[in-house]
Amino acid sequence: MDCCICSSIASVYRLPRNTICSSCHEGARNMAIFFNELDAFGSTKPVGLHSTPPKGLADVFKRIKSMREVEQGIQEKLGFLDSYAVAFRQGIHTDIIVKPGTGPAIPAHKAVLATRSEIFRTMLSSDECKAPAEDTIILPELNHEELKCLLEFLYSGSLASDDAGKHVYSLLTAADKYEIGFLREFCEQRLLESLGPENAFQVLEVSEVCSSSLLKKQAMDFIVKNVECLAFTTRYDAFAMKNPHLSVEILRALLLEMKGLS
Repeated sequence: MDCCICSSIASVYRLPRNTICSSCHEGARNMAIFFNELDAFGSTKPVGLHSTPPKGLADVFKRIKSMREVEQGIQEKLGFLDSYAVAFRQGIHTDIIVKPGTGPAIPAHKAVLATRSEIFRTMLSSDECKAPAEDTIILPELNHEELKCLLEFLYSGSLASDDAGKHVYSLLTAADKYEIGFLREFCEQRLLESLGPENAFQVLEVSEVCSSSLLKKQAMDFIVKNVECLAFTTRYDAFAMKNPHLSVEILRALLLEMKGLS
């Protein structure tokens, strides 16, 4: 049969008729069953071309249902846990004051800080920081806005895109210093997604400070591959003056790259 779907004959030479072969008909039929059953998935009884879908489709429906239930459960848990962030934003029953290097202090909760970081737990367990509500800890490497973002992340596990982009370097440094693994991964992923000519040297520099082998490899590879457009910029001049050892590493990586291509 000259199938209007799978025929090898060019469409301009086909007869003006809509005929399909049995294989295409069966495929279209199964697709209709699948989408019909998918639309009626939330009902107690499937409403499709068959009273019950074929076994393969039934397995697909079960898998989709399971995934939707998992997603719904996660969303409910996130909504429940968001109350911690509300307590932080509204200052409900705070028992610790966190001071940045510059700017006003921010009230927080000892329990949240201690459960998010072993370093914070140790700081809060010291003799100088017990019981009284006036207790204070100082994070001198952060300004007020950076500290606010850090605490917001500790309470909610996320950050607004603008805040994350603006403070990602200082937050990564803080995550490394205070051993906040989830924040470290968050910042690394953010930097990898934004890696480009404008920030490659900065990413390489912060990777060295935070001992991030992942960031260092990706930044180094990017710089070596784009060395012609990066080596004659003022950004590289400033970077080389500040980080001579990394400049040497870039040169060695470039020579190895050139040797591999020759």
